Amino acid sequence: VCIHRVRSCSSIRFIKSKYVCVFDKSALKFSQQQRLFRTSAVSCGQIVQFKLSDIGEGITEVTVKEWYVKEGDSVSQFDSICEVQSDKASVTITSRYDGIIRKLHYSLDEIAYVGKPLVDIEIDASKGVAPEEDVVETPPMSHEEHTHQQIKGHKTLATPAVRRLAMENNIKLSEVVGTGKDNRILKEDILNYLAKQTGAILPPSPKAEIIPPLPKSEAMPAALKDKARKIPVPVSRPIVFSGKDKTEPVTGFQKAMVKTMSAALKIPHFGYCDEIDLTQLVQLREELKPIAQTRGVKLSFMPFFIKAASLGLLQYPILNASLDESCQNVTYKASHNIGVAMDTEQGLIVPNVKNVQVCSVFEIASELNRLQSLGSAGQLGTNDLSGGTFTLSNIGTIGGTYAKPVILPPEVAIGALGKIQVLPRFNGKGEVFKAQIMNVSWSADHRVIDGATMARFSNLWKSYLENPASMLLDLK
Repeated sequence: VCIHRVRSCSSIRFIKSKYVCVFDKSALKFSQQQRLFRTSAVSCGQIVQFKLSDIGEGITEVTVKEWYVKEGDSVSQFDSICEVQSDKASVTITSRYDGIIRKLHYSLDEIAYVGKPLVDIEIDASKGVAPEEDVVETPPMSHEEHTHQQIKGHKTLATPAVRRLAMENNIKLSEVVGTGKDNRILKEDILNYLAKQTGAILPPSPKAEIIPPLPKSEAMPAALKDKARKIPVPVSRPIVFSGKDKTEPVTGFQKAMVKTMSAALKIPHFGYCDEIDLTQLVQLREELKPIAQTRGVKLSFMPFFIKAASLGLLQYPILNASLDESCQNVTYKASHNIGVAMDTEQGLIVPNVKNVQVCSVFEIASELNRLQSLGSAGQLGTNDLSGGTFTLSNIGTIGGTYAKPVILPPEVAIGALGKIQVLPRFNGKGEVFKAQIMNVSWSADHRVIDGATMARFSNLWKSYLENPASMLLDLK
């Protein structure tokens, strides 16, 4: 017999039960002195709508790029729920509740709006507000369960990257001891926990993976390298002719580009071009590449370009400044946060290397490797994409010798680097020699930067690159 409703009989109040499979009258003994009681309702769970909160910088809508949970999954506070992409950066959204995911309000690549529900989470109703009604008494929680609940409800401090690493290895953050500030869980804490579980031996410090250089016997011959450079790699994509027009909304980084370039139209651009002889730098890089590779870092020409620009900005700080909208004040930036334009599947993005003025060439190369990896995966954060003070665009990696770069407000200068070409040039004796030539195109805000200043900066930058040993005199 199933009893579904509460019934009162004289001074006896039955307890409502969802299902009672066996009902025996002899088991019930009535007494006029039995005490009545009421309890608060504890249902299976209370559904709360987890809304997308404001992620800053005036962003009102984002695109859902990846879900880390599905309906029915259990989540704890600060667990990663999804990754969203705004017109500025990718952001990982974490849970504010312990509970079970009951509904995902968006599919992949759909637009989610700030302040609107993102997911529905079923939480323990005893932690929320519930109306009073007659309910079945619940058995007391054991000490072991209570302890587990306290651990689960504890706010674990960890970055989204660390949480993702833990999720990929099926590790509960509540089981990891954090060694960071305020018991924050660091990447090495996760790796050490994995080592204890698997018996693996980890390096003493969390350095980048060391990749030894190839033996000479396995290295590609120089002739094959030159041949490989000359043969362009075609980009082939499947072509589908639908015969119909297609309209798509402007979203993500493309939307940010529309906004930024519209603001850039208000700036009077001044252009300046020159060519750089990189013969000595090419030779120096070839000598340093194997050393950087043993440290796990790929060394390109870009770290040298960035460091030389920073040394030049120390002499001409007006190029590392910003102009307010009313054109009444110029702010000279103390940090050299030099941006690097990157071509990704999501569109053009410009992350920046922070505080170049205090970084070595190797440190810049290491940071560029990190930014390029995150950019290719579409996982650059807001901090990586904001705060730039000066920009270099290496269009030469794709092709072309000259460009007309557009300034990124509120910056006042930008440079575009062409491809490196082997061209004949004359030395001081009038002899022809083979030179590694690269063209550079500068754009400057002509409201605050005159042509002479731009030319002097370019000449100083050029001297550092044509004689890379001269940078040693000014490195700190």
